[in-house]
Amino acid sequence: MGIVLPVLFALLSASSNALATVLQRRAALTVPQTDSFRPGLMLDLLRRPLFLAGILAVITAGACQAVALATGPLALVQPLFVLELPLALLIASTMTRERLPAALWPAVAGVVLGLGIALAAASPSGNRTHLELSRWIPALLLCGGAVVALASAGLRRPLGRARAGCLGGATAICYALTAALMKTAMNILDEGGLGAFLTAWQTYAFGLTGIAALLLLGHAMQGGPLVASQPALTLGDASVSLALGVLLYEEHVRTGWWLVPEVLGVGLIVFGVFALARGGVSTA
Repeated sequence: MGIVLPVLFALLSASSNALATVLQRRAALTVPQTDSFRPGLMLDLLRRPLFLAGILAVITAGACQAVALATGPLALVQPLFVLELPLALLIASTMTRERLPAALWPAVAGVVLGLGIALAAASPSGNRTHLELSRWIPALLLCGGAVVALASAGLRRPLGRARAGCLGGATAICYALTAALMKTAMNILDEGGLGAFLTAWQTYAFGLTGIAALLLLGHAMQGGPLVASQPALTLGDASVSLALGVLLYEEHVRTGWWLVPEVLGVGLIVFGVFALARGGVSTA
């Protein structure tokens, strides 16, 4: 089907997600902080107009992501969400009227250039549409276990970077799993229509994991600075999604000598992400 459509909608989704992250972060700072998991946090946040605006941005991002996943490989679509970090910082700097420090522009360039090199070299392909339940069970168990472990570790730590990083990592896994489930659900919708979509377990599973991601994101945003939680979200989502695309959907990436530019691209991304994390602007 080509890559233009999935890439376009993935970029639109990343932009909307970046906006949502900034809005939700600012909203999270206006509610009472807590050292433990608090389901009522979501009710508090829903009373904040900024958080509701963030939810609208999330819905827009989800719709764009659904189109991208329905038309392209998971291993192509989800890594593009690496761009959320520089986009979030640029949006945050605009909202707070703070200029992004000149020293961070090379980091932004590193993320963009690295992503382009890595994806061009890897050239993800394959668009499997049907997965047996036996393939889903190990992925669900592994991802679920990792989410519980990271969330538990984060909630045991005091407010700060470590807490935000652990909760951001748990959120990233939920996002990646949501995308994998959404991909199958969208293919079911395309092939079987609305009735098949509404009776498929993947539809309700991606809804549940999406809600879990949203709840964890609220705690991650409140648990520490954006520059701690966002790198975990950015790199974690891309890495887990790539693994699910290759191992679950049997998508293909180029190997051999192509690994050289792929590693170079990933190195630039990691450099850029951590440079932005160390010197990013505040969203408060």
